[in-house]
Amino acid sequence: MTVGKIGVVGAGTMGQGIAEMIAARGLEVVLIDKNAEKLERARQSIEMSLDKQLEKWAITAAEKKIISSKIHLETDWPLLSGCDMVIESVNEELELKKEVFRQLDALCPEPVILASNTSTLSLTEMAATTARPERVIGLHFVYPVSKIHLVEIIRGLKTSDDTFARTKRFVEETIQTRGIQVYESPGFVTTRLICVLINEAMHVLSERVASAEDIDSAMRLGYDFRYGPLEMADRFGLDSILDAMERMFREFGDVKYRPAVLLKQMVRAGQLGTKTGHGFFSYDRDGDRI
Repeated sequence: MTVGKIGVVGAGTMGQGIAEMIAARGLEVVLIDKNAEKLERARQSIEMSLDKQLEKWAITAAEKKIISSKIHLETDWPLLSGCDMVIESVNEELELKKEVFRQLDALCPEPVILASNTSTLSLTEMAATTARPERVIGLHFVYPVSKIHLVEIIRGLKTSDDTFARTKRFVEETIQTRGIQVYESPGFVTTRLICVLINEAMHVLSERVASAEDIDSAMRLGYDFRYGPLEMADRFGLDSILDAMERMFREFGDVKYRPAVLLKQMVRAGQLGTKTGHGFFSYDRDGDRI
């Protein structure tokens, strides 16, 4: 699959990360959002991310300039018609995502693959809103996108073998990331497993078995995790974790997916993690632990 330009719909945390990572691989990216203020915040966040890499000598000033020049922040949806693939990364709300797919189906030429970065929702249901369900597929990137070289490639009920093969080549050859094939199921692989771990860590904290710091240290040092489960929850967003847990609890009906009371309390209190500066730990405006 020859790809020259990728569209990304949604300029939130994941959309920013996907756009930055793809641009770093040398591709042009059109990052679309209906909210101009959100696009400006995305520009600032991407700039900050690149500056951090520059400080660590991970990239040069010239590379930073090239990556930035390849990301085009726009509010004009028709620009997506010139992309070879479009990745939807809006909020994890099924009706919102279905509306995005209806618009993409009307805008994009027939050969264009339409992908969703959903972590829990049904690809089959999204695909059903289009006239090309065989060309709809899931591309679930794991946060933080630039550091985790893994993508879940999710097949909906009607995703064709050709669409899967083209998407896998794009993931593994073009953006040089490991892609795993996943058949549609609530939470797929990564979300389904990690949410249960995070939820259990909250139960352990509620029962005062150990402090938040020690729970995370146990998993970071004992099992070589990049972040402990509670800091991971902060970085994912506690509201996002709660939504995922409730959705899987409804779908499976298994008590292991029932959200911890502590999780609900923290979301109600507005302590959502890095996005608010406070969760199980405290963070500065750059998202670094205080």
